[in-house]
Amino acid sequence: MKLLVGNTYKIECSMFQYLSENAEDLVAIKTSEKLDKDDLGRLLPQLEEKIKQYGKIRFFWEMDAFEGWKPTAFLQESLFDIKHLNDFYKIAIVGEKDWQEKLADMMKHFSKAQLKYFNSSQRQEALDWVKEK
Repeated sequence: MKLLVGNTYKIECSMFQYLSENAEDLVAIKTSEKLDKDDLGRLLPQLEEKIKQYGKIRFFWEMDAFEGWKPTAFLQESLFDIKHLNDFYKIAIVGEKDWQEKLADMMKHFSKAQLKYFNSSQRQEALDWVKEK
């Protein structure tokens, strides 16, 4: 979405946002609707920077009415995931749909990270868990 601010346009993306819990070796995000390559263009560089800085990182992913990825974004994220399979220490996924829980279960087979799925009512529990060392 483009917003006119003064004489310039600012681009605001409503499908992805960093959360206030984002700090040190924890990347905390909230996604909604469908992610596109612009969303990943904002997320993946920060993940890579954190991995470079800390070696392994923690990832908190809150899905709020999340519908998946647009095709080019899915490919872009898949390539990132293959490259960084073992660069995550813990991953907490908070969702509200059966397919999101199945996605989390499937992800467990491809990463050495501790990965847990939490229902949206367990959001704080998920944050506490992912922050534990």
